[in-house]
Amino acid sequence: MPTQAEKGVKFEDLHHDTGPFVLPNVWDIGSAQLFAGLGYKALATTSSGFAYTHNFRDGEGDFGLDQALAHARAIVEATGLPVSADLENGYADDPDGLAETITKAAAAGLVGCTIEDTHPGDPGFYPFDVAVARIEAAVMAAGSLPFPFTVTARADGLIQGFYDLDEAIRRLQAYEALGAPVVYAPFLKSLDDIKRVCASVKTPVNHLAGLGVPGETVESLGEAGVKRISLGGSLARVALGAAYKAGKQIAETGTFDEVTAAPGWKPILAAINAGKPM
Repeated sequence: MPTQAEKGVKFEDLHHDTGPFVLPNVWDIGSAQLFAGLGYKALATTSSGFAYTHNFRDGEGDFGLDQALAHARAIVEATGLPVSADLENGYADDPDGLAETITKAAAAGLVGCTIEDTHPGDPGFYPFDVAVARIEAAVMAAGSLPFPFTVTARADGLIQGFYDLDEAIRRLQAYEALGAPVVYAPFLKSLDDIKRVCASVKTPVNHLAGLGVPGETVESLGEAGVKRISLGGSLARVALGAAYKAGKQIAETGTFDEVTAAPGWKPILAAINAGKPM
């Protein structure tokens, strides 16, 4: 098994290789080993995928930092790959609390995390100065660790319309100026918007794929300037969606076409076994 420091260096280096890399968001041990076995070079957790498996929507349920990190540790231990965690708003409003979250995330074996600038309360997002102070604390806490820990600073206000793309870019540029290794504005609607975000910063940009952006492929996103492509809860949605589709067909028609058409266990187990730690 590689050391945490080796995984931290590997994850950092992936963001500076030629072309983008795909970072699949996994939701349990089996999915982590499956995607590791399929040859992906790093993994991420997904707050929404984890919530779905507990019958909650993203942001709902009584999930706190301890539960998120226990889940992340299980993913870390499932493979030898670097793992970054979706830690929502860091489970802390103030900069000191966020710095403590980064320290605890590293102790859980993670080599990176994403931090949002939205929160469950009112008005639902942090003002610019507060958002910047929080990322500054996270970056400083990560910098104090004895290995590279990649903080991805997010501008999530676009998702619920709290602010527009201009404000998102202003925040990403501020995060970059503080030394954030990666920046991320989820739910961009077009390749033109993606190009605009990538052109606005020099630091690597993460893009959330799989939400129907016209013309979106790994190649086109690389041409737009994206360095990392994540999937959020989409892979968990694909898995649960397939089970939903099959179960619905059986309940409504009494037929088993969807189940019959599913891949056999042999290739699935082969990938899972290939992804297990040596």
